[in-house]
Amino acid sequence: MSTIELVFIPAPGAGHLASMMNTAKLLLDHDPRLSITVLIFPSSYGSYTVNTIINPKTSFSTVDHIRFIDLPHVQPTSDTGNNLLLFFTSLIKSQKPHVREVVNELVLTKWGRPDSPRLAGFVFDMLCTPMMEVAKEFGVPSYLYFTSGAAFLGLQLYIPTLREEQKVDMTELKDSNAELVLPCLVNPVSASVLPSIMLDKDSAAVVLEHAIGIKNTRGILVNTFTELELHVIRSLEDCNNNPTIYPVGPILNLKRDADDLEIMKWLDGQPPLSVVFLCFGSMGSFSDEQVREIAYGLEQSGYRFLWSLRKAPSSDQISNPTEFVNLEEVLPEGFLDRTAEKGKIIGWAPQVEVLGHPAVGGFVSHCGWNSVLESIWYGVPTATWPLYAEQQMNAFEMVVELGLAVEIKMDYRREFGFPDDMIVKAEEIEKGIKRLMEEDKELRKRVKVMSEKSRNALTNGGSSQLVLTRFIADVIGS
Repeated sequence: MSTIELVFIPAPGAGHLASMMNTAKLLLDHDPRLSITVLIFPSSYGSYTVNTIINPKTSFSTVDHIRFIDLPHVQPTSDTGNNLLLFFTSLIKSQKPHVREVVNELVLTKWGRPDSPRLAGFVFDMLCTPMMEVAKEFGVPSYLYFTSGAAFLGLQLYIPTLREEQKVDMTELKDSNAELVLPCLVNPVSASVLPSIMLDKDSAAVVLEHAIGIKNTRGILVNTFTELELHVIRSLEDCNNNPTIYPVGPILNLKRDADDLEIMKWLDGQPPLSVVFLCFGSMGSFSDEQVREIAYGLEQSGYRFLWSLRKAPSSDQISNPTEFVNLEEVLPEGFLDRTAEKGKIIGWAPQVEVLGHPAVGGFVSHCGWNSVLESIWYGVPTATWPLYAEQQMNAFEMVVELGLAVEIKMDYRREFGFPDDMIVKAEEIEKGIKRLMEEDKELRKRVKVMSEKSRNALTNGGSSQLVLTRFIADVIGS
């Protein structure tokens, strides 16, 4: 029987929920003394349900050690327009009374008996720092789950110092190439690759609020592994004002659904390491002009390619891309005929399955953190082309700090609130693809070595497994 209970609060969104659920699985598999209650935001905030992300009956070896409770649908507490960070922060604050009510009911009915597990803490997503107030009311510690990498975490933890001690207002650096020296990085970082939310004046106060909240947690579970971000993790641990850092990754959803037979059959017919795979995430898309430049760059490179190409939403709304009805409307005339023997264009891509296929030799990626970890896991070198959120900083870390990627365009941005007039030309794309696929043999070797380290981290005695043990010991002793 479990002896302690953790309350998990994932942020709305499939990616955040999946990552936290895989962490819950790791914890439950690691120690039978744990049980977990997961509080779920309504699926109307994202196109997902628990069962579409992870099925408790098949994913957890001890189903009786985990329960899911749906929170009610509520409206954000304020008008946030098209700003996603403000929207989610307002939404999470509006759920605090409901979280308080649910936990109080559990304390009275399930955790108050002598033979019941003890409530030991809250574990909430990096966007859910307002929930710290609820944890304090129940007299238990707060732990943060950070879905991105340690470098981005290091920057967030350093924001109060930049603002209060160094008098740096990051929003004034929005159109600047000024360089910042950060303890978490070996190299100075240009303002041009800082996360967009830190450069946006409307988001600045909320970013600072989250940063202060993060610093006041008891510990931070980070989706990374020590061997990947050793310098960052040491710098975070050396700072006495930081919470305890627990690098428990790579946390990945590697469960493969039924293979897309058409895509897999095409890849089966290609030579090993011959295909460059282009995929830009669930929200990644480009203007028609940029799509044509990508097409020309691919054709001029001469390489085989698998390209996940999706139609951009209209510029006045924030929504996911859609599928093209007629590719010839956006591609250069005759492109499909000229590349029919070497290339394949698809819509949504089964990214895990594709990266794991032996024909794939390179990955042109938006550098979302999950994509970074997946490419490392499968030993596929990356060419960076970030689009939004913290992806520019992820690209900087992969190229400059770690030497595990080549650059196509590190400071590219395509998101609401930023100019949409940057075009990466075909020649630059061609050059990046050639570097990725043929010129840097040492890059491929370094990625292969890191791939082995990522897998070893999760084995018995591996770095992340040892950190899990340390985290559980801290929770039980709290």
